[in-house]
Amino acid sequence: MAQLTQAAKTAGPRHSSAAPARRRRVKAGGAGKQQHAGPIAYILLIIAAAISLFPLYWTVVAASHTDTDITQPPTPLLPGSHLVENIKVVWDEVDMTTALINSTVVAGCVAISTVLFATLAGFAFAKLRFRGRNALLMIVVATMTIPPQLSVIPLYQIITKVGWFGHLQAVILPSLVAAFGVFFMRQFLSEALPIELIEAARVDGAHSLRILWHVVFPIARPAMAVLGMLVFVQAWNDFFWPLIALNQQNPTVQVALAGVGAGNHTIDHAAVVTAALVATLPLLLVFAFLGKHIVGGITAGAVKS
Repeated sequence: MAQLTQAAKTAGPRHSSAAPARRRRVKAGGAGKQQHAGPIAYILLIIAAAISLFPLYWTVVAASHTDTDITQPPTPLLPGSHLVENIKVVWDEVDMTTALINSTVVAGCVAISTVLFATLAGFAFAKLRFRGRNALLMIVVATMTIPPQLSVIPLYQIITKVGWFGHLQAVILPSLVAAFGVFFMRQFLSEALPIELIEAARVDGAHSLRILWHVVFPIARPAMAVLGMLVFVQAWNDFFWPLIALNQQNPTVQVALAGVGAGNHTIDHAAVVTAALVATLPLLLVFAFLGKHIVGGITAGAVKS
């Protein structure tokens, strides 16, 4: 009897200690399961998406109706049958083909040059050690506080003296690099690029250009896509300086939009909305092409290893 009592005493703690261990294993196994959103989350996301897409949808609706239909109540909510007619009106009033080509050239050149130069400068400020690095970075960031209107008169004097008025280089060259892009890439590379990779590449005998091509650019690709998208949209939508530096004979899209209906006594709202829709479609194509990289770049800094 004493032996059985002693065995029961020894078996009890083992059994009680085994139960929490099983519970811990169950909890640990459940922690790795994928979490699924509930129906309320999907409903809220659908509502938010519908609210966000409604302005674009109404632009399509307005562009497919006549001016009388969209200016007199009730406002139409379904697409009409006058989209092709409105597009012809826009093409008759302004040279939209030249405007689209010019905006693509300007926005593409500005985006590519800004991404390239900002990545190089951001890498230098983030990982290279040189005298005056912090002071130079502060000067670059301080230039973001200068209003762009202050540079209009000097830039206009320069482009008129060199004969660039009305030409695309007058819009491209002043925007080849932006202080925001340098700061953006510097912040990204400071966190995403380990210094050990650069040191290992130098130990293997790689020079600076090879390190940039094989180490820096692959890691910075998501941020470069985000910066390229932001700069492309900004250059595409820029209106103030192109309106001064260009003319209706060689316009960008925004300058051409200012000329839609300018020669009429009354504004054709349907034509204006149609021109805005035509100007928006290339931006949608760019976002569809870079959307995956943009989402990855935005969320890259939100998860820590």
